[in-house]
Amino acid sequence: MTGLHEVAVLALPDVVAFELGLPHKLIGTAVDDAERRLYRVRFATLDGGPVRTSAGYQVLPEHDASILRTADTVVIPGIYSGSAKERGVLEPDLAAALDGLSARMVSICTGAFVLAAAGLLDGRPATTHWMHADAFRALFPQVALDPDVLYVDDGDVLTSAGNAAGIDLCLHVVRRDHGATVANRVARRSVVAPWREGGQSQFMEPAPDADGPGTAPTRAWALERLRDPLTLADLAAHAAMSVRTFTRHFREETGVSPARWLTTQRVAAARRLLEGTDLPVERIAAECGFGTTASLRQHLHAAIGVAPLAYRRTYRGVEPAGV
Repeated sequence: MTGLHEVAVLALPDVVAFELGLPHKLIGTAVDDAERRLYRVRFATLDGGPVRTSAGYQVLPEHDASILRTADTVVIPGIYSGSAKERGVLEPDLAAALDGLSARMVSICTGAFVLAAAGLLDGRPATTHWMHADAFRALFPQVALDPDVLYVDDGDVLTSAGNAAGIDLCLHVVRRDHGATVANRVARRSVVAPWREGGQSQFMEPAPDADGPGTAPTRAWALERLRDPLTLADLAAHAAMSVRTFTRHFREETGVSPARWLTTQRVAAARRLLEGTDLPVERIAAECGFGTTASLRQHLHAAIGVAPLAYRRTYRGVEPAGV
């Protein structure tokens, strides 16, 4: 054993070439303050043989799927084809490779189709590339798909949106394991943002809109006023729409209801303040529109499964001040 956190990346046929390299670049290069590596990232195919990538070249990892059995984390990059994506079922060799794994499971982009086909996302929140959201829902109605977010952390299973959202998820994995300082160091050395604002909705192609200007200006307006007790009527009034029309447009453009979107943005704002400031939890609850620490605690726990103080200790490595 190396003593390092073992990460196994499974390259399936027609793997998305860009995503295949992300775990090595963003997880495998993480080091502590003494420049000691924190992870060992290894690559595998099901049989140890070469697979063709989406870019038209083949890759030949050094391992077969047996390394998944001893890995602490298994990463499934996106795929362009295969029975998981096309029919919602796994080929027998892939099903056998994933059966009974104890590792933390991570998917990038359409890799979520593989996790869902394996039954690992049943009844759980997840995401994938917004362009594949409708196909995913049709194949896996039992999964609580959220196409608005860049990634979903559901404890031992994590999923990301398309392509570059794999960067966000890989950095999140490092931040969750070793704190913001280590993750920020990886981001700086890779010349990427340590944290991106917003979700996938900012990148989606606009839905056809014959009735009005859309809800994007209202979403931007709301993000500047998260501390205010915004109601659906407030949002609709800003958009100059009826509540019913606004709700319909909002869901068409973001994939979620206004209330769910607003809660997601408030949780994200609270996480940023818990990670990056020493503000008391009571102040953060007020700044993010939760009103009370009890409300913040409830929503943060529902989103990521931890309380505010535990989250702050995990990501900052210090005892918070003034709480």
